[in-house]
Amino acid sequence: MLKDKTLLVTGGTGTFGNAVVRRFLNTDIKEIRIFSRDEKKQDDMRRFYKNDKLKFFIGDVRDIQSVRNAMYGVDYVFQAAALKQVPSCEFFPLEAVKTNILGTENVLTAAIEFGVKKVVCLSTDKAVYPINAMGMSKALMEKIFVAKSRTVEPDKTLICGTRYGNVMASRGSVIPLFVQQIKNGKPLTVTNPDMTRFLMSIEEAVDLVLYAFQNGNQGDRFVKKSPSAKIGDLAQAMKEIFEVENEIKIIGTRHGEKMHETLLTKEEHLVSEDLGDFYRIPADTRDLNYEKYFEKGTSDLSKYVDYRSDNTIILSVEQTKEKLLSLDYIQKELEDYKNGGTKPIVSEGF
Repeated sequence: MLKDKTLLVTGGTGTFGNAVVRRFLNTDIKEIRIFSRDEKKQDDMRRFYKNDKLKFFIGDVRDIQSVRNAMYGVDYVFQAAALKQVPSCEFFPLEAVKTNILGTENVLTAAIEFGVKKVVCLSTDKAVYPINAMGMSKALMEKIFVAKSRTVEPDKTLICGTRYGNVMASRGSVIPLFVQQIKNGKPLTVTNPDMTRFLMSIEEAVDLVLYAFQNGNQGDRFVKKSPSAKIGDLAQAMKEIFEVENEIKIIGTRHGEKMHETLLTKEEHLVSEDLGDFYRIPADTRDLNYEKYFEKGTSDLSKYVDYRSDNTIILSVEQTKEKLLSLDYIQKELEDYKNGGTKPIVSEGF
């Protein structure tokens, strides 16, 4: 599907961008463009992959002209540029607005201007019932791309998106923290052992984006059904994998954190299409002539429930260990630890 095509990945030096590069660089794709503001990470990628199909563009999604500079001749765009860490967005919410909301608008505007065929925007479970600035900015990002999709014909530029939970071992996530704490002989810090989180590998995240790419209609959002784990069980699984006796220390819920995450609201469940492993949430195509909706309502919402990390399949400690051991990151860290390594390995992205 990408034969002789040019793909632009915004925020391409992150975990997702590196996974896309690993997936497609040695196929018959014409070119992968990495767009980001971090020249150090770009230089690391350039030296690591050593492939002429990989092109690098310094810029920032906040600056539409720099986005335009990278958009010429592009067939497809994966919009992954974002501020993702909850605490940093919480203390600097306007920065989240500039990147996650206005940055996405800039990418979409430039893509439409240059006749890009498809754009897939990446969102997060934190956008659902958001309680923190990161989630709020991502929720508005979703509204932005759905609204933008109404302004262009799908045969010119098709805009759709994905929403997924925590990517295991990604930058800033809890698994690399646990690895570092294990290697340094420190307690594993757990906010609340009964807190649940969806678990998804980076390969599964890429699969979701490709599914949206292949099956999306204008304005669609796609959710992949995922298992979850309790944070306490995740810490215990890490201890058993590394065969350590580190204490598990309860530190309390952090600023802006939820007890459980939601991937699909009951209101979205009402209108979504169950595709087996995925949900498709179609765009709301209503307009400002909303008086007619007062006369006729929709189906009974009480028949539907949210799709949350505490009502999906919750993995046991053994199942969590199996999921963790499927990650190359964990295998490399485990080998390094057995060989006496004390520093975490950077293997999931530059």
